[in-house]
Amino acid sequence: MTGYYSQNLSAERLRRCYEIAPPRVRQYLQAEIRHVASRLRPSDTVLELGCGYGRVIRQLAGHARRLVGIDTSRPSLRLAQDLLSDVPNCALAQMDASRLAFRNRAFDTVVCIQNGISAFRVDPRALIHESIRVTRPGGMLLLSSYSAGFWSSRLRWFELQARYGLVGEIDAAATGDGVITCKDGFKATTFSADDFRSLLGEFGLLCRLEEVDESSLLCEVAV
Repeated sequence: MTGYYSQNLSAERLRRCYEIAPPRVRQYLQAEIRHVASRLRPSDTVLELGCGYGRVIRQLAGHARRLVGIDTSRPSLRLAQDLLSDVPNCALAQMDASRLAFRNRAFDTVVCIQNGISAFRVDPRALIHESIRVTRPGGMLLLSSYSAGFWSSRLRWFELQARYGLVGEIDAAATGDGVITCKDGFKATTFSADDFRSLLGEFGLLCRLEEVDESSLLCEVAV
């Protein structure tokens, strides 16, 4: 979560990205959140990695006992504080997903969705290690990336963001095969089903993969 998302694309600029999302992208965003909400239990204590300005955690708040959102961007967290001012069971902290300051086994569920595992630009092994460390036995880790079939909708969304000056101009020659590259150095990658299996296999963990809404690849890990 260092770099681009904490410096260039945070707070109001990040919120604007979601405000201009085309209808098909909005459908994807909501379908994925609904799926995650359906996996939570009312008694759960939940950690969201990369909470940004609070868009997701607010929608999950009614499905768990307590939620904590972390992000590296202080401006995004300030905006999230305003958005969540009337949500008493949510807390926020400035923190890196690959170096969590929480004690072992502090959470029932750790959530890192909407392609966070790629977007944060941290070592995914460190992210998984820390997520497992802070999850209680019998708990769950929920990760996601984009489905391959969502490519054209995803690319149109990023082209719209570029048109509004929220990200750099798309580098058409360097964009393709699930990777969107901008001329200002920004790069958006994805995780495939094989990527998830390989990464979690390094920790001796199995994952349940499910495509949601023909747009999202959800990876569920029992800890």
